[in-house]
Amino acid sequence: MNSQESAAEPDLVVRDAPERRRYEARLGSELAGFIDYDVDGTVLALLHAEVAEEFGGRGIGGRMVRQTLDDVRGRGLRIRPACSFVANWVARHPDYADLVDRQDRA
Repeated sequence: MNSQESAAEPDLVVRDAPERRRYEARLGSELAGFIDYDVDGTVLALLHAEVAEEFGGRGIGGRMVRQTLDDVRGRGLRIRPACSFVANWVARHPDYADLVDRQDRA
């Protein structure tokens, strides 16, 4: 965990919002960020991660990715990190590399 992640908000809650096809990060009732996804069987293509400007610089993006991937792992799913932020985060955290779906799909 880097210093930016450890300084993140302690009450950040990340939950799947399947009706919107995204994981949402909330601080209380406020939407602080989200990760959009698409589903292909047991693989989630993580398309776009975004943190609201007013919450930037507080480590929310990293915690949001970590909690999303922890949920994905717990559900026995895999990911396809189409979002560069998520892909770079996974590259820096090799303990999550096993979640990446590496099969070529035609």
